[in-house]
Amino acid sequence: QVQLVESGGGLVQAGGSLRLSCAASGSRFSIDTMGWYRQAPGKQRELVALITSGGSTNYADSVKGRFTISGDNAKNMVYLQMNSLKPEDTAVYYCAITTATPFKYLYWGQGTQVTVSL
Repeated sequence: QVQLVESGGGLVQAGGSLRLSCAASGSRFSIDTMGWYRQAPGKQRELVALITSGGSTNYADSVKGRFTISGDNAKNMVYLQMNSLKPEDTAVYYCAITTATPFKYLYWGQGTQVTVSL
């Protein structure tokens, strides 16, 4: 079993910055991909950013140039640096990690609220 613990959410003003962190812990496992999703009220959960074990990244068009995803494989952690935040970024942000071993499986964090005020 793998558990994801998130931190860094909160309330910020438009134009501000926030850094989300996610730590994965549990029995022996290896990570395939790490990423962040978000879900705003009344909307479907959407991909924000992904990073693969090889280091390649993928971003939603809405956050390109503003958000940066990074990972620390040795520490089993993934980060999301969010700059130039907009009110439309307000959502619950979820850490997601796909393991490669011992099984290929998708794990979700509990979610952390990010609120961007005008």
